[in-house]
Amino acid sequence: MNKVITSERVPIKLWLNDIEDGALSQSINLANLPFVFKHVAIMPDAHQGYGMPIGGIIATKGAIIPNAVGVDIGCGMCAVRTDLQEVSQDQLRVLMGKIREVVPVGFSHHPKDQDEKLMPHNEIEDDNAKIVCKEYRSALRQIGTLGGGNHFIEIQKDSEGFIWVMIHSGSRNLGKKVADHYNKIAVSLNEMWHSSIPKEHELAFLPIETNEAGSYIKEMQYCVDFALANRKLMMENIKWCFTDIVNHIEFGDIINIAHNYARLEHHYGQNVIVHRKGATSARSGEIGIIPGSQGTKSYIVSGLGNAESFMSCSHGAGRKMGRKQAQKELSLENEVKRMNDMGVIHGIRNASDLDEAAGAYKDIDVVMNNQKDLVGIVTELTPLAVIKG
Repeated sequence: MNKVITSERVPIKLWLNDIEDGALSQSINLANLPFVFKHVAIMPDAHQGYGMPIGGIIATKGAIIPNAVGVDIGCGMCAVRTDLQEVSQDQLRVLMGKIREVVPVGFSHHPKDQDEKLMPHNEIEDDNAKIVCKEYRSALRQIGTLGGGNHFIEIQKDSEGFIWVMIHSGSRNLGKKVADHYNKIAVSLNEMWHSSIPKEHELAFLPIETNEAGSYIKEMQYCVDFALANRKLMMENIKWCFTDIVNHIEFGDIINIAHNYARLEHHYGQNVIVHRKGATSARSGEIGIIPGSQGTKSYIVSGLGNAESFMSCSHGAGRKMGRKQAQKELSLENEVKRMNDMGVIHGIRNASDLDEAAGAYKDIDVVMNNQKDLVGIVTELTPLAVIKG
């Protein structure tokens, strides 16, 4: 931990020195919520989000906050190690082309419904899952799709020479619909109750004993499960692409970690609702994934179970520039050269692609150094080829 702010209702514990003003203001807002438990934890990749910093963790007593989970519910990472140790640039280019044929990216969906057996098996057909039921048919074409923004598929090589596949994606439009619906309900109810929490803080909450909170928790969990099913289907399709160009390849077990969710956990002797927004669980011995940016290293890590972070760690490098700022200020020539010098097959072609360039993100080495008390590094991964959403 780098710093503790003690001027608010509960302390703010920071694992970084360079927090931006907007994220700091949001952290202060969180620290003064009447139902926030113990302290606020801010990870080294933190930057401003809606209501709560991305890279933030809070525990609450008796309330749940939709905006403290975010719109891409269940968004996270998965990774698989192969037994392959050599892959040529030509093979990688063919592989990337095949992946693009089977994994829709951006706003694209599958042209037809996918097998319903791939969908989560939660019981959702009741009055407490209205949004999931309404969006279910659309989700059948969204499962197995990457999405846009900072989502990616990356082929990597670890420090022992083995090839890995890593995916970053979430719950697609399903999660956004659920998040928007329940945040709107929370805002309306908070206004009706004359809540002391200012509306402009974007931290409207649902008391845990209300029907609305119960419905949100149920639909949120379905989105978390759907996001995992989404990543699993993409991974299976990518494996098929590998076997089409490489003979006799074996794949290890999938590693999965989510970074936008809330769940009941036990901390400091009490049961609390831990909200992780752009942060991942890092219980003792828990295997996790911390990606860098395209053009920088990523890490497979093992959690250290640090109580002060509510047993959590960062979910990545974290942005240091907004998207429009990156497109305006970064040099296209320099960012392309950075990728080419590393030998990474990439898709940076024009200024509009610079919002996801490595220069828009924090230094992953600094981020990892700042959380040495949260995780230990198991494997270091170097990028070989990347598809961005």
